[in-house]
Amino acid sequence: MFKSAIPRPWICSRCIQRQTPARVRRNHAQSTPLASLEETPHLVVKALHSRISINGSAPGARHDDRTLRQIFDSPPFWKEFSQSSKAGRNIGLFQNRYLTEPRGFEDFANATLKKARKLVEKVLSASSTDQYDRVVKDLDRLSDLLCRVIDIADFVRATHPDPRMQGAATKAYAMMFEYMNVLNTTTGLAKQLDIAIEQSSQMTRWGEQEQMVAEILKRDFAKSAIDLPRAERERFVTLSQEISEVGPDFVDYMAPAKEHLTFQSSRLKGMDPMLVRQLTQWGKVTLPSVGGPAIAALRTVQDEATRKEIFMAGRTASRATLGRLRTLLTKRAELAKLSKFESYGQLTLKDKMAKSPESVNGFLQALSKDNRSVVEAEGVDLIMAKMAETNTSHPTLQPWDKEYYMSHILSSVRSRTRNPDFLSSYFSLGRVMQGLSRLFSRLYGIRFVPHESLPGETWNSDVRRLDVVSETDGHVAVLYCDLFSRPGKSPNPAHFTLRCSRLIRNDEIQEAASSNDPIFNSAEEAANDGMAMSKPHPDGIMQLPTIALICDFATELGSHKPSLLNFSEVSTLFHEMGHAIHSILGRTLFQEVSGTRCATDFAELPSVLMEHFAADPSVLALFASHYETDQPLPYEMVAEKLALDKKFEGSDIENQIILSMVDQAYHSALPLDPAFDTTKVYHDLQRTHGTLPPDPAGTSWQGFFGHLYGYGGSYYSYLFDRVLAKRVWQKAFASGQDGGALDRGNGEKFKEDVLKWGGARDPWKCLSNALRDERLEGGGKSAMGLVGSWGIEGGKDGTTR
Repeated sequence: MFKSAIPRPWICSRCIQRQTPARVRRNHAQSTPLASLEETPHLVVKALHSRISINGSAPGARHDDRTLRQIFDSPPFWKEFSQSSKAGRNIGLFQNRYLTEPRGFEDFANATLKKARKLVEKVLSASSTDQYDRVVKDLDRLSDLLCRVIDIADFVRATHPDPRMQGAATKAYAMMFEYMNVLNTTTGLAKQLDIAIEQSSQMTRWGEQEQMVAEILKRDFAKSAIDLPRAERERFVTLSQEISEVGPDFVDYMAPAKEHLTFQSSRLKGMDPMLVRQLTQWGKVTLPSVGGPAIAALRTVQDEATRKEIFMAGRTASRATLGRLRTLLTKRAELAKLSKFESYGQLTLKDKMAKSPESVNGFLQALSKDNRSVVEAEGVDLIMAKMAETNTSHPTLQPWDKEYYMSHILSSVRSRTRNPDFLSSYFSLGRVMQGLSRLFSRLYGIRFVPHESLPGETWNSDVRRLDVVSETDGHVAVLYCDLFSRPGKSPNPAHFTLRCSRLIRNDEIQEAASSNDPIFNSAEEAANDGMAMSKPHPDGIMQLPTIALICDFATELGSHKPSLLNFSEVSTLFHEMGHAIHSILGRTLFQEVSGTRCATDFAELPSVLMEHFAADPSVLALFASHYETDQPLPYEMVAEKLALDKKFEGSDIENQIILSMVDQAYHSALPLDPAFDTTKVYHDLQRTHGTLPPDPAGTSWQGFFGHLYGYGGSYYSYLFDRVLAKRVWQKAFASGQDGGALDRGNGEKFKEDVLKWGGARDPWKCLSNALRDERLEGGGKSAMGLVGSWGIEGGKDGTTR
């Protein structure tokens, strides 16, 4: 039942694009077709710049807006601004008073466990109507207590530069997970919850949020096999442990059957000579069968026979890798059967929007149908390119031709457009952050206010703290921005919710007051470990969402030049900020449904939607200007970039559809069949649903499909949210037309219908209201099929269904 928010980040679309092998990866930005570039309004951004001013209604807003840009763009300004963080008493990481030194993690975990055990006793002893009325609140608080430690510890062990802090965080993380596993097999908690739900149904004393939390907790108890006999429950625990071991092994140790290929350099004609030289030893070129050099070879080597050899090696996993995959899938199928589910897919989809594997497959088939004509047209382009190069009238497109001819076509388009590197001059990091704040101010009435961090509050001197301030509610969240590249830092962008929104009730504050812990200055501070909280609420205080945003933007050491982002990096920052805005605005009373703690096939909607804003001319006019001359961005440069990114997008979508179908098939009941063959299933789905040439016999690329572990039956989620985001952009924000991307009415409606609920309302109801489409109410297979029919582009003739 009890789970942290940690599993949420894996769904991030940027991670999908980064970790999926590059041969199947494309940029997913939506854009104007190449054929219509001449219709782009060339001066729209310049014209809008003259009309848009900073929303400075709040006192100090203009100063904050200017400071926001300077702390990211001006190293001298940041040096002066951040002086306060270098002197004084250590306040603790994230202002958590326990975390002033490594051993503080143990104190933090022990103090939390003490509170948790007391809560468990309270729930188990509940007997009166009033006590049962508080059971859901108490269980939500119990979940919050565990996540307070787990979420921060997980972040610190992955991000903090001090190995001692990493080690301490890892120990605290293990302590909490061990206790969480005990709770998940404590049958009395589930029984008490059932009684509480029954009493509430008779008295209707719970609000919508509390009812949703009760449903989630009950469902999670069922998925934890809490009702099974003792022996079967022990088997459940054993299987879960085995899955947690074989899954990471599958991902970490996946390998090709043939590690290297050896060629004469003459066979690699067309490949970058410098790269070939680096790979040459004793007169032979040794090419790794997977990785960057192999991808480069597939895109550039002219000899088809050589490309075929490279393709076959790079698409064939080792026998050990395939064995680990088979073990993972079989154990998951056994776990589902033990839990009284038909399949692991059915088990994992029960709490998703899709609800069932049948609905997912209905969505994927409808999306495939919508996308087919696009892929067919792209296939014709590839055949024409091969016809021109080989001087043959009826060439056959082979699997190892796709990357080669796609690369040639894209290169020819790039040669006719301006250098995309010019775009980065208009996107200094400070200007982009300024633009995000201005956008959120217009849409939602919130803005970013730079705040000096206190000693010990951040994990690196490059980290900027921003307070999120609302026009109506004051201080509503804390955002830590760790955006600059440095040695040893992960290159993967990510959004971490370090603490969720939740109402800390008055009785909890009274309990904290009795502890008399000297590290805290007040009972309110003790109730939230010293971290950010809001002004008083009638029933207590709100613990504020505390968020860390991680990116890896390059800087020039010792230079006063700002960090300049390419357009893909701008889109990435907008995407991650979409997760953050969901956490910021989804300030629920219950931690279990706060912000991004919603159905995983709904969690990407706000972030993918933000990618549409990143490409909108009126939004870009808020901030995009040259870092030296302050000249506004000519939008046609963006239009060219978007059109280039769109090329062969249909082929990428087809590949993602097939991989999503593979994910569903692998998490059906099939793995329980002794004759189950992962390769046959993958190749059959390629042949049935693919338009482009399928992988040939002898290959087994599914052994490199690492997301099968992290996604486990829900790989379709990003495609699903791409379709939803496009629809919301069209219907709720008028595709940005006539100021729709900046309209406060549009923003307020989306906030009221979707963002503010976090996971506290059925996402189908949220969407039905946001899109004014009653067909979505209640969800189900028909609603999933309808969403699939909308397609990524929303209609072949420019209309929407």
